[in-house]
Amino acid sequence: MESNILVIGGTGKTGRRVVEQLAKKGIDPRIGSRNGLPSFDWDNKDTWVNALEGIEKMYVTYYPDLAVPGAKETIESLTYLAKELGVKKLVLLSGKGEIEAEACEKIVMESGIGYTIVRASWFNQNWSESFFLEPILTGEVALPMSDVLIPFVDADDIAEVAATVLLDDKYYGEIIEVTGPELITFKDIVSIISKASNRNLNFHEITLDQYVVGMRQMKIPNDVVWLMEYLFSHVLTNPNNQQVVNDIERVLGRKAKPFLAYAKETAKTGIWN
Repeated sequence: MESNILVIGGTGKTGRRVVEQLAKKGIDPRIGSRNGLPSFDWDNKDTWVNALEGIEKMYVTYYPDLAVPGAKETIESLTYLAKELGVKKLVLLSGKGEIEAEACEKIVMESGIGYTIVRASWFNQNWSESFFLEPILTGEVALPMSDVLIPFVDADDIAEVAATVLLDDKYYGEIIEVTGPELITFKDIVSIISKASNRNLNFHEITLDQYVVGMRQMKIPNDVVWLMEYLFSHVLTNPNNQQVVNDIERVLGRKAKPFLAYAKETAKTGIWN
């Protein structure tokens, strides 16, 4: 059966989990990725029309982040095309406390398409599938702002919420904020991962300038360096981001996954060894 649901970023951290959640409900969505059939490439607008043809609902996650320069214009183009092609509902993954992301949300909200915005805090999986994995593997984790409290959220929870609001129209026009159940610091996290993985991890407090210099020395792409500097300087310190919100419980009828539970599950996979 040809599905009328498109998951853009369908091979990424949340996208592939949204695909898995939909599969549990017997739905086989179209995967919006460069390797998808038809393919979807953010950098090639010629691919968009085929990917959106016949689609009624879509989940959109933008890589690397809605805050990066050019994201707003891209989301604007995609939303305009989606409306033109008859898409009825768009679920956008956004970031808590990001002014640029909120500009992208506004485009979707004012488009005339049915929408739900899912605003997420930082992901647990950043420590196992993304930029914080490498320092964990070296055993030496050097980060600025070690005492800032963050309600880290699990990507499985984000995906389950996204799949739910994609299928259930009672969340039309809502902004759902997804956070973990507790506020936790980078220092706490390294200690939890250290215990869960049975490894000796050392945490080093550094300045943001030192962190940026270190990323450049490691030849990390410029847009990622820009994004990390932005997230540390503007997003982490935003008071809105230092709050636990119970929207996961409201949508799913259960509590959000604590970081310790994620750490224990992840340690069993061996990724940190």
